[in-house]
Amino acid sequence: MVQTNHTGVLVNRKPYLYSLMLLLVLGLFSLPALAQRKAKAPVVQFSGIVLASDDSTSSLPGVHVYVPKAGRGTITNMLGFFSMPVLVGDSVVISYLGYRKQHFKIPNNVGDAITIVVELSPDTTYLPELTIFPYPTEQLFKQAILAMELPKAEEEDLLERNMNANLLAMMMQDMPMDGSENYKRYSQQQIMDTHNRNFYRTNPFFNPLNWAKFIQSIRRGDYSNKKKE
Repeated sequence: MVQTNHTGVLVNRKPYLYSLMLLLVLGLFSLPALAQRKAKAPVVQFSGIVLASDDSTSSLPGVHVYVPKAGRGTITNMLGFFSMPVLVGDSVVISYLGYRKQHFKIPNNVGDAITIVVELSPDTTYLPELTIFPYPTEQLFKQAILAMELPKAEEEDLLERNMNANLLAMMMQDMPMDGSENYKRYSQQQIMDTHNRNFYRTNPFFNPLNWAKFIQSIRRGDYSNKKKE
């Protein structure tokens, strides 16, 4: 096919048409190959439980189990259990703060499901030893020791009263939670919310078993005995 462009020059468009048809044919032949390649990776239900290697009876909640290349994953529940769909050949990463990461590759010929038990080893970082002295020189340290006054008998009695076990137990009961305890409680609540996101939460007020226990306690006179005490 020969045409004339805007400058009046004759242009042969056959080579362009042949190239376009060749690209289309190659694309049509490559589609079945891509589909066949995707079909070779069946879906497998990957489940397991994550434990600590130093204590095999202690499960680890909130462990991240994910496939980096696919961008999908999940976390373990309060019992350390997880379950997620993966493809054969996927490389799964299992990571938890304070423990070493583990990599697991989904093998071939495992059927529709695979279950494993993972033991994570603690990742301990040892820092170099650092000695801190309160005095810059040994002479100043000796002078401070010689000038130090030993505690008197009244101060020893006051120290013993302040360190009384019963008093410390009472202070511990009245003391509110600190930052670390609040964070631990918040993390546990987040894990429980994630684990129970597909479940309907029941109200204990409408539980007939709770009402039965309450009526039995009234018949036994438990509340009246507490008032008399």
